[in-house]
Amino acid sequence: MRDQQAGAGPSERRLSTKEAAEVLGVKPETVYAYVSRGQLSSRRSPSGRGSTFAAEEVESLARRNRRESTANQTAGGELSVRTRITLIEEDRYYFRGVDAAELAARHSYEEIAEWLWTGRMRAGVTFTAPEASVAVARRAVDALPEHAGPTDRLRVAAIAAATADPLRFDLSEEAVLGTARTLIPTIVDALPPVLGARGDDGPLAHRLWTRLSGRQPDETSLRILDTALGLLADHDLAASTLAVRVAASARAHAYAAVSAGLGVIEGPLHGAASGLAHRMLLEVLDQGDAAPVVADELRAGRRVPGLGHRLYSGEDPRARVLFGLLEELPSAAPALAAARHVVETTARHAPLHANVDLALAVLTASSGMPSTAGETIFAVARTAGWIAHAMEEYGESPLRMRPSGLYVGPKPPQPLPGQPEQPGRGDPARLPETRT
Repeated sequence: MRDQQAGAGPSERRLSTKEAAEVLGVKPETVYAYVSRGQLSSRRSPSGRGSTFAAEEVESLARRNRRESTANQTAGGELSVRTRITLIEEDRYYFRGVDAAELAARHSYEEIAEWLWTGRMRAGVTFTAPEASVAVARRAVDALPEHAGPTDRLRVAAIAAATADPLRFDLSEEAVLGTARTLIPTIVDALPPVLGARGDDGPLAHRLWTRLSGRQPDETSLRILDTALGLLADHDLAASTLAVRVAASARAHAYAAVSAGLGVIEGPLHGAASGLAHRMLLEVLDQGDAAPVVADELRAGRRVPGLGHRLYSGEDPRARVLFGLLEELPSAAPALAAARHVVETTARHAPLHANVDLALAVLTASSGMPSTAGETIFAVARTAGWIAHAMEEYGESPLRMRPSGLYVGPKPPQPLPGQPEQPGRGDPARLPETRT
């Protein structure tokens, strides 16, 4: 029964837990989950049994939930998810409302990660990993076969690090932040350094460089790598980020959510795209001409790697920043010229701009890195954004990322495979012929 507390005005209707659950369309235990998250307030019932809730507050929450549900429905078949992390519009993108390209130009990757996670700028922050966590991750990575790819190593390192963290199931904000600040340096430090390279100390970009190149980096090279990490830290709901949010919606811990992202990023249309551009640039440099290389890509029915982006009609702002910095690197001049030639050659037929994969390919190809290096940089960078999205999803209703399937298969009930049809199933059963 709806009740009114003694002394309460007529507008202060109270609902029982069962009634509140019916208005919200949830189970009674979910009503208390709303209370624990601060979305509802409760008051002990006069009888001392159970709680009551302000009807106006419950109905307001129900309306808000319906609006969010509508926002999450598809418009043209695309899932829409409310987020405060990244906005992409008019060929620019923003991290929590701040121009992301400017952030990357002025702040380190670690500082940008903190901004994504907390909305606060922690100047000079650096990430370090516990020795025990790194040791477990390194043993797991070292056990992989030599042909294991970079994402294989990062994924195994993340899973191994999870086993060393007994508190991984604590999804409170402070606990997840602690995980985030140690997981990223752990997966970097777990990667085997290139023979002759040194660097288990210092900023994350320096430690990552020693896992990608045997060359001694100069200050400019490290600044470009650090900026690339910052630029790639997040990019709204890319396929891998959506996978992370689905995992977080099911309340998978941060290590598992990151592992979900790493599983998706390996595709050639996502994190591995820069590797295709890297190999293309090497071929252009080898032939001294982009035209035959572009022609071969098109003849094979493939898109030219590193060109165009579905979210930017003009120039990819990430590519613009990286190309500007690469101009300062003398060793990048040949690869830069090759990239420009690819863009110019393709522009004769399609007005496509260079994207961040092509800029990343220039960096890796001119720094003595393998073609898979761009995938590693991309994955390490994006881990910051994945964790930001996981943290945001932990604050939402659990299991909300559950679309309904549109079944288009055979109409049931169908007979069991290999069994004769029974009367009442499928076509009308034939009666045996009788002779009279």
